[in-house]
Order: sequence, then structure tokens, then C-alpha cells
Amino acid sequence: MLGNRKDLRLAALLVALFTIGVGVVGIVSPDGGTTLRRLYYATPGRFYTAGAIRLAMGLVLILAALSASWPRTLRVLGALMCLQALVATFLGLEHARAIMEWEGMQRTALLRAGAVVALASGAFMAFAVTKSPSAGQRKVAH
Repeated sequence: MLGNRKDLRLAALLVALFTIGVGVVGIVSPDGGTTLRRLYYATPGRFYTAGAIRLAMGLVLILAALSASWPRTLRVLGALMCLQALVATFLGLEHARAIMEWEGMQRTALLRAGAVVALASGAFMAFAVTKSPSAGQRKVAH
């Protein structure tokens, strides 16, 4: 079981680093981030694959929360990721494209604000999975 928890923490750290990367790209080059999003909105296959990956990332965070500091918060972030994937899937590709086009018409400040949220969330995730939980936090996690 210990190896499994270690693997989950490593997977959660990878999710955190990916999220940090998305945040950095969005801050440095909002147009570059939008271009990347357009790539995975290009076909239904890419769109639903991206949704499945986001769902898997959320599940990794939820499962890794057991052995992380701040388990409740990490579970909430994981649940939000899962909800993003499910809502996008249910609303469909055309709705997602419409939202992306609306975002593109706004100033880059809106895109950068979203990127800052991604960066902060990723940094928190990395902190939560690399710091060992205290005894009190272990009780809360179970």
C-alpha cells in the first residue's frame, strides 16, 4: 500500500506541474495558450480526449489526497477538475468553442487572470503532495 500512495503522490505532483505549466504559458503568452486550446477543440476526438485527461487528473488528486497535507482542499480541487471535464463533455464541443471565442474577444487580462488561478492552484497542489501531513491532518484525511 505504501508504494501505491507514493505512486499517487508522484502522479499528483505531475498533475501539479502540468497545471503550473499551463498557468505560466497563460501568463507569459495568453494568445499562445488560446492557440493550444484551439488545437484540442479542433476535432471531437481531441476535445473528448482532453476531457478524459482532465477527469483522470482530477481523480488522481482525489486519490492522492489521502496521503497529502491539506487533504480536503486537494479533494475539492480534484472534484473541480472532474466537474470541469464532465460539464464540458455534457455541454459539448460547440458550446466550448463559443466560450473560448468569447474569452478571445475579452482583453488579455481575463486570460491572464485564469492563468494566475491555474498557477496558484498548481503551486498549492505541489505543496500539498510534497509536504508530509501532520498527525492531525492524517486523522482528517481518513
